[in-house]
Amino acid sequence: MNNLVFYPAIFHKAEEGGFWISFPDLPECFTEGDDMTQAYEMAVNALGLALTSREAEKDPIPEPTSPSDITVEKDSFLVVIEFDMLTYKKKNNSRAVKKTLSIPEWLNEEATAIGVNFSQVLQEALLQKLQVK
Repeated sequence: MNNLVFYPAIFHKAEEGGFWISFPDLPECFTEGDDMTQAYEMAVNALGLALTSREAEKDPIPEPTSPSDITVEKDSFLVVIEFDMLTYKKKNNSRAVKKTLSIPEWLNEEATAIGVNFSQVLQEALLQKLQVK
């Protein structure tokens, strides 16, 4: 899955005011908001939860439907939601994971002698290797 995706969402005007939002490609994904700004923010969060849940469960992640292929009902309109998977994961899944690794003893001694933080070095190296900012 690309880190940046665009999914169409249908914003339905709610009788009590505000909007409720559905995603044609993700039937399990719904949310709501009191105004357009809140509704959009809630749609981004709901989309993130739906996509990361599917990814974790190894369920297929559908390709976004072209907005031109979606028909909306009266009192509804289409909004394309921009979603950045990497940013979402950084924000919502930053717990530390313990890893065991092996390095040559001489390298360990040299690094320990100058107070190298092995976890920090590994994180920086992985970010560079993955070309992640």
